[in-house]
Amino acid sequence: MKADPTPFERARDIFLSRGGILRTVDAIRLGIHPRTLYAMRDSGLVEPVARGLHRLKDLPPLRDPDLVPVALKVRGGVICLISALSFHELTSQIPHQVYVAIPRGTESPRLEFPPIRVFWFSGAVYSEGIDTHDIDGMPVRIYTPEKTVADCFKHRHKIGIDVAVEALKTYRRRRRLQVDDLVRFARICRVENVMRPYLEALL
Repeated sequence: MKADPTPFERARDIFLSRGGILRTVDAIRLGIHPRTLYAMRDSGLVEPVARGLHRLKDLPPLRDPDLVPVALKVRGGVICLISALSFHELTSQIPHQVYVAIPRGTESPRLEFPPIRVFWFSGAVYSEGIDTHDIDGMPVRIYTPEKTVADCFKHRHKIGIDVAVEALKTYRRRRRLQVDDLVRFARICRVENVMRPYLEALL
């Protein structure tokens, strides 16, 4: 007769059912006793990815160890600006923080690691142009390339106009130019007049 699964085995199955990574609060809600979770951590079966976020240790390394924790820990967060450019391979910049947008009026998230830079977006600037990508089995919300380019022009004084222009030029070289989408997002972000000369130069 097959023996009943141990608490560790049951907990591992729960982790695997959620892609191998869980917030502490979700692990407990799904039936993993806190003592079991901490014993798994102390035994090296799970490892902390960020505060309050654990992952099975014997899984392959995370493809993007920064975006997944932010997606899971920052409520309403959408990867934006330089981090989104990097994901879409539209910049030579190496983000040393995860750039994340949250709805205006939301409290600033508390995350010890990875370092984040928060931007408060409102209305359609926040809600439009979001795609959900599967990264390491986790859903991660990231603005589309076209929305990200418009966002970069909107926040050019914070990230640099050179970053925005490089992103637009790289987008033109590497992707089929979606002029209508670029213009639509430029209007949403109220930077159509700023972007138009650069866009016309590429057409």
